[in-house]
Amino acid sequence: MDSLEERVQKIEERNITVEQDKAWETSWTRKFLIVVFTYIAIGVFLAFIHVERPWLSAIVPALAFTLSTLTMPYFKRAWVQRNARKRKVENE
Repeated sequence: MDSLEERVQKIEERNITVEQDKAWETSWTRKFLIVVFTYIAIGVFLAFIHVERPWLSAIVPALAFTLSTLTMPYFKRAWVQRNARKRKVENE
């Protein structure tokens, strides 16, 4: 069996990885890349199906997708608060 020190070291290493993953998930770099890749993917698709001005047309869905992903943390926070209150009432 691992010693207590080894177990604590493994937990600390895992925590560093989790913190880095969380930082990436909330970073502006990630959000910017989502916008760029969404725009490119939609633009290529629209060009492939011969939509007139595909790169201009790709702006709207890319911005809509971006807006939806940027607003999710606010909706999540509201949902968590509502459910926490609901559980508190149920447990009383």
